Amino acid sequence: MNYENLLIAIENKIALVTLNRPTKLNALNKDTLAELHAAFSDLEKDDTVQVIILTGSGEKAFVAGADIAEFANFSAQEGTQLAAEGHQKVFDHIENLKKPVIAAVNGFALGGGLELAMACHFRVASDNAKMGLPEVTLGLIPGYGGTQRLPQLVGKGRAMEMILTATMISAAEAKEYGLVNHVVPQSELIEFCQGLAQKICKNAPVAISEAIQAVNANFDKSKNGYETEINSFGKLFSTDDFKEGTTAFLEKRKANFIGK
Repeated sequence: MNYENLLIAIENKIALVTLNRPTKLNALNKDTLAELHAAFSDLEKDDTVQVIILTGSGEKAFVAGADIAEFANFSAQEGTQLAAEGHQKVFDHIENLKKPVIAAVNGFALGGGLELAMACHFRVASDNAKMGLPEVTLGLIPGYGGTQRLPQLVGKGRAMEMILTATMISAAEAKEYGLVNHVVPQSELIEFCQGLAQKICKNAPVAISEAIQAVNANFDKSKNGYETEINSFGKLFSTDDFKEGTTAFLEKRKANFIGK
């Protein structure tokens, strides 16, 4: 599929998805959200892909936010629908994807941009990154999961302060808060994320998928995370990857996982 607002490159089992609206600082509009849904759906089914890295084009911004011009005149009903569709098709979709998604946060990640990064399984930031949720300055609140995911990552107090003051934080502060795992020079950002992705690719794909689901279950009030873990753990005993992993360990060799 050809995308107008995304660039996709696949190499060594790693897909690099780049939001490509540099003149708009990669702001999220309706078309871009639709393309993200389609791209992640396709990559999840692609057997040649084990890990996905998500980043923004240019050096200024990962995603500077939502395209405000698109919804400035929305009614309450339209606003509700905007948030609901975004959750379902993009943000929750990425969070629950069966393959790991790493956010490579280069430059500004504001509003919907930070929410997009938080939907990924973990984040790496360039040293010039700035992050924040400025929605209250527009008379809104974060509508793509920001009020839920930010407290999970940084704690309630810091999340409240960031959301209510609409203050941007630096990459260093984001790492201190636990919002990002690593901070690296911008010129090394993608290479660093690829290194993490390569480490993931060495492990059993089915186990990686089950681990994502088990960790996510802890944050889903409709699920018992411990039960999810127990069931996933047991289910993995019937996989070819478990047999290969244990055999390789006993034979003192590297495992050759096939993802089944």
